[in-house]
Amino acid sequence: MNSKYNFQYFRGNSLSDLFAEDITDASYGFILNYPATGSWAAYPNRKKYFIQDGSSEATKTSFDKICQKEPWKNLAVLGDRIAGIVIIPPPKSLLEYWQEHFSFSDSNLSMMDCSTYLDDLSQGEHFDKLITLFPFDHLKREKHAVDSDTHYRLLSKVTLDELGVQCPKYESYNLHQINLEEIQLPQFPYLIKTSHGLSGEGTYIIKSPSDLNYCLEEIRKYLDIKLLDTIIVSEFVNNEVQNYCVQFYVNKAGEITLIGTTTQLVTPEGNYLGGLIDYCNTDMSKFFEMIAAIGQYAHKQGYFGVIGFDVLEDQDGQFYAIDANFRVNGSTPLCLQRHTLLGLGKEVAKYSSDYRMEGTLDSILVTLKPELDRKDLIILSALEKVKYGKIYTEIYAIAAGESIEEMQHIEQQLQDKGLRANP
Repeated sequence: MNSKYNFQYFRGNSLSDLFAEDITDASYGFILNYPATGSWAAYPNRKKYFIQDGSSEATKTSFDKICQKEPWKNLAVLGDRIAGIVIIPPPKSLLEYWQEHFSFSDSNLSMMDCSTYLDDLSQGEHFDKLITLFPFDHLKREKHAVDSDTHYRLLSKVTLDELGVQCPKYESYNLHQINLEEIQLPQFPYLIKTSHGLSGEGTYIIKSPSDLNYCLEEIRKYLDIKLLDTIIVSEFVNNEVQNYCVQFYVNKAGEITLIGTTTQLVTPEGNYLGGLIDYCNTDMSKFFEMIAAIGQYAHKQGYFGVIGFDVLEDQDGQFYAIDANFRVNGSTPLCLQRHTLLGLGKEVAKYSSDYRMEGTLDSILVTLKPELDRKDLIILSALEKVKYGKIYTEIYAIAAGESIEEMQHIEQQLQDKGLRANP
């Protein structure tokens, strides 16, 4: 099947290894945090590259997620060929754990002041080019490793039907040219999406009038705070049997390397929780046509880097691309553990951004040491919190086993030790 493509799996285990051949022409850094629009952001993306990260101050994605937990997760697997730019330092014990388990080196950690970092990066000479998850309004255009206008357009939900792959039918609407009330909506169920929603934010599944009322209320809030131009109205994929995230790397020459395919874990509302991967029994060849089309499109636009696209499979075996993320994805670190875990006989792994455990990180590292040493559990990110006077730690981690049953057994043992999914 798909013998005309000879795509191979990536052999390394870090983001630096992925980017290695494309970063020899200049000095590159990787800004590991997303831009934000909250009142706490020193450099809010409110001018040009709008990101929908919450329609009101109360619902915006939090500082600790954008500037701590998410960046640290990618820093863990960054490797040592690119400097990872971080504006809040990870806990010392987390760095020590990474040094032991990921051969992490402090030399790739570039700490910057969160109140001045984008000015410092724009004006400084230390980095010629900066890899980003999303373009920054306040970073000079020529400093972006991928042209910022191009990257923003690629990240838009509107671009999906240009990629040359099957996707649900949809219409896009510029809300400066048409009033919300004038849009002809289809029959339930369908979806309404904002153009640049972050981590499921801005995606609304419309199955009833109350769903629609809530969605329109949210969109009006975004319009009021001037953070939205465009929405799409998409048909709903019925009889879904699987939800995949297919990931690959396209280099500057347009060559494609496979990273991996996860089964997505999402809440009923569509919020992302993590991914499940079977390193040996996932046949990526069924996605080769889609990978080739998207990779070729990205290359023609001047993009290089990680691409992850979400695919729904229906009961008839049809594949529908429902989103394309031209950036490092949530489960990319899980895919990068492929050779490490297969070397230990662990074929099945699950990434979750939803774990928590009572106690400090130091105490947790002691309690879970046997599991961590066996790589039954791999910690990517951890942040201590206090609630009602009690310390607990929020954890992004990978659980792994020889089979799905063993992995679930390991998760149960970890639960017995106090590692729980967030309530």
